[in-house]
Amino acid sequence: DKDKEKEKDKKKEKEKNICLSLRYVPTAGKLTVVILEAKNLKKMDVGGLSDPYVKIHLMQNGKRLKKKKTTIKKNTLNPYYNESFSFEVPCEQIEVHIFVHIGKNDAIGKVLLGGNSTGTEQRHWSDMLANPRRPIAQWHSLKSEDEVNALISNKK
Repeated sequence: DKDKEKEKDKKKEKEKNICLSLRYVPTAGKLTVVILEAKNLKKMDVGGLSDPYVKIHLMQNGKRLKKKKTTIKKNTLNPYYNESFSFEVPCEQIEVHIFVHIGKNDAIGKVLLGGNSTGTEQRHWSDMLANPRRPIAQWHSLKSEDEVNALISNKK
């Protein structure tokens, strides 16, 4: 049984694709998202390597307020970024959509943080709000566009 557990953990570990930190300073109304690293990204090109980058969209009531993007890391499925992005956020009714892209247009997955999120993402967001001014880092699994859209439309 222990071996089965180990297998399960390994599988779970493999699914955790992106590590990012969130920090909110209520007095300044400032949200800082640090994209730390990603791992085990899906191969999208013939050579089995990719040029991944991460896009961040700040959303409010389904409207995109801001977008930012990391640098592109060449030929890797385990990119290390450590890139910080700050947004001025008037209130907490905000969502952050994080897209991991391989190459120009292929979004291989998304992470949704904020009001409509669930599970790990929801916990990360709550931890951030509960610990103002402290950066909280966590690994997340990438979801498909459809899964994220379902979460968003369920809440409306």
